[in-house]
Amino acid sequence: MSAYRWIGPDLEISLRAQPGARTTEVQGIHGEAIKIRIAARPIEGAANEAMLQFLAEALRVPLRRCVLLSGKTGRQKRVRIQAPDRAHADRVLAGWLQISS
Repeated sequence: MSAYRWIGPDLEISLRAQPGARTTEVQGIHGEAIKIRIAARPIEGAANEAMLQFLAEALRVPLRRCVLLSGKTGRQKRVRIQAPDRAHADRVLAGWLQISS
């Protein structure tokens, strides 16, 4: 599996989260996942919420269309973005995949 895949109109992304970072940003690739540094601490879901907010803003979708499918308490996560603009999402993802960690 690659770092992301399209399932109909929805986008599913595999992520490797690093909470407690200085800033929230994509850091490159980690195995077959996109590595994302998250400024929030992993306390009471704050890091997951910050990650979903970051993805919603980057992919220009409302937060309610970003769903954490797995990895609530772990570093390996899968997120479904419901019906983002495919052309924009592909450009964003291509940029993220070009970043070297």
